[in-house]
Amino acid sequence: MAELKKDNRPPFRNLASVDPYKLFASLHTPAFVIDEAQLIYDGEILKKVQEDTGCRILLAQKCFSNYDLYPLLENYVAGTEASGLYEARLGKEEMPNKEVHTFCGAFREEEFDEVLKYSDHLVFNSVNQLKKFGKKAKDSGKSIGLRINPEVSTQVGHDIYNPCAPGSRLGVTLKNFEEQMDEDTLSLLDGIHFHTLCQQNSIDLETTLKVVEEKFGKYFHNLSWINFGGGHHITREDYDIARLERLIKHVQDTYNVLVYLEPGEATCLNAGYLVSKVLDTFDNGDFHIGILDTSAACHMPDVVEMPYLPPLYQTDLEGYDYKIRLGSQTCLSGDVIGDFSFPGPIKEGDMLIFGDMALYTTVKTNTFNGMPLPGIYLLKKDYSIETIATFGYDDFKHRLGKSK
Repeated sequence: MAELKKDNRPPFRNLASVDPYKLFASLHTPAFVIDEAQLIYDGEILKKVQEDTGCRILLAQKCFSNYDLYPLLENYVAGTEASGLYEARLGKEEMPNKEVHTFCGAFREEEFDEVLKYSDHLVFNSVNQLKKFGKKAKDSGKSIGLRINPEVSTQVGHDIYNPCAPGSRLGVTLKNFEEQMDEDTLSLLDGIHFHTLCQQNSIDLETTLKVVEEKFGKYFHNLSWINFGGGHHITREDYDIARLERLIKHVQDTYNVLVYLEPGEATCLNAGYLVSKVLDTFDNGDFHIGILDTSAACHMPDVVEMPYLPPLYQTDLEGYDYKIRLGSQTCLSGDVIGDFSFPGPIKEGDMLIFGDMALYTTVKTNTFNGMPLPGIYLLKKDYSIETIATFGYDDFKHRLGKSK
């Protein structure tokens, strides 16, 4: 690979003092590497917000469920947020001394007793589900919440991640709340939950919270807690933490409630890498093409779903002249990671390192086209590497049928 400059951008901050090409040389690629030092860095920020305000921050497991790191993360969070039975069980088993909050679009009746077993807080998505399961949950000693939809969107585009998009299936609108709620059902509520953000700053929370209070604030005085949901990019360098803390204190002081937040990305922002190697390069008309041993569709699906261009170590620092489109070995024509620039041609066998690959990666990987699952490794603070998990043919085969 052509000579490249040191890369100190946030996704690669902890690689600035080492040669990651040598550091990761022994890994069988593709490989996820989780950065212990960055998890601690993010965790300390979240810990301070809790100390400053008295709020409680939960790990949204839908973003990061690598439970081998839970003993580290539990130093910085009050518990876990789950989206259903399996995540609730994981949170209870792997952070047994912490809270488990479970929200689900709709709970299954045959699973509900088990959900109760693992959960401390239950948040329902409709008044109908609250009426169906709320009393049983309350009688089991659980704290009960209802998710609301304030119908205010601060996002531009990407409706797939917009809980307040028109026709959203998530949360109860004010109209439905007031038409469907009765006194007995209202008395079950300990808290209100809203989740409207995605990778956003606290000014967007302020915009949302103003509408939430205007619409639902009259119900807050009889509650014990209010959950601001996720999507808060608290550990991002330009995030306005002072504004967030003012908003938390305002709600806690005004309504005498405890505020929860349940970010996913903020707990592991910039705390992972996806290490890959170039398998082939060729020209195709006006494009240089590079085929890698990793896949956007299989290993970093948000690149396709969002879509976005993932950070790549030591590229685009100067807008280099050599442009190349990087994609996968799968047969999906759209399995393209993106167009990148280098100071000169890359070649077969070169290592490429993608950044910010802890969040929404290991939890979303799949084996489409028979693509192997990347191994998962931990980069320790002392730059030693520990194997967390490796995968092979059996992991592909056994999820598709019975073992012989």
